[in-house]
Amino acid sequence: MYLFLAAVLSDVIPPIATRFVAGETVPEALEHVRERNDEGVGVILNLLGEHYADREGADADVAAYCDLLADLSGTNLRARLSVKPTQLGLDVSEAVFRENLARVVEHAAAHDRFVWLDMEDHTTTDATLSAYAHHAREHGNVGVCVQANLRRTRGDLERLAGLPGKVRLVKGAYDPPTEIAYQGKERVDGEYRDLLAYAFEAFEDGIAVGSHDPAMIAEAARLHDEHGTPYEIQMLMGVREDAQVELAGRRAVWQYAPYGEKWLSYFYRRVVERTENATFALRAVVGG
Repeated sequence: MYLFLAAVLSDVIPPIATRFVAGETVPEALEHVRERNDEGVGVILNLLGEHYADREGADADVAAYCDLLADLSGTNLRARLSVKPTQLGLDVSEAVFRENLARVVEHAAAHDRFVWLDMEDHTTTDATLSAYAHHAREHGNVGVCVQANLRRTRGDLERLAGLPGKVRLVKGAYDPPTEIAYQGKERVDGEYRDLLAYAFEAFEDGIAVGSHDPAMIAEAARLHDEHGTPYEIQMLMGVREDAQVELAGRRAVWQYAPYGEKWLSYFYRRVVERTENATFALRAVVGG
């Protein structure tokens, strides 16, 4: 099915990609931020790029992020950054990753901006959480993504609860081995609900609900009413954008918006990694 879908989409990727990618250049990305801000939605910008095998590529993206922070400086745009560990050099070495992350986080702190640290596949979890914990203690202007489908995540949340940074809870788009991950939509949904309930009790400074699922968004609203814990909703660019605007009238909503020239691999992965994303892509094709 996925190979068939990819083959069908290959002929129409450029027009579809504009729905899911905020342009190839910084000016295009900033214009996207302005447009979403006018609708009440904040934007989390991610420069597309990952899995660099050499330091040169990682360093170049770090420099681009620092330039982006300078471009944001002095504006009133509601914008944050999001970076991937392998984009910052984790595949080169953990030392390179931590050095580059420090450059981005410290630069962001100087510009009073927030940096999200994406979570990639399960092989990167320990390095990602360790680096996050360090910068959360040092700066506090950082957040990290955790994935509900991993069996370890409850323990990770318990260890993260006392830190000053923020946590984004997602279901998990990667496909980890069965021995370390829950399998099946119903099981993962149940775990997401349980972890959401724990987060609303344990994270007094607030959490990010990374979900397009109306049931999970409704559950977050219920938990907020019960506990009073502040929270925000995070969704991808191009997915349920009408709902993003509608929700922004009542809650803080942030849209994850990638940009840059490497949009093809991002779009392909978004489509094939989960059945739900494939459905969203097809709806985009037909205008649904």
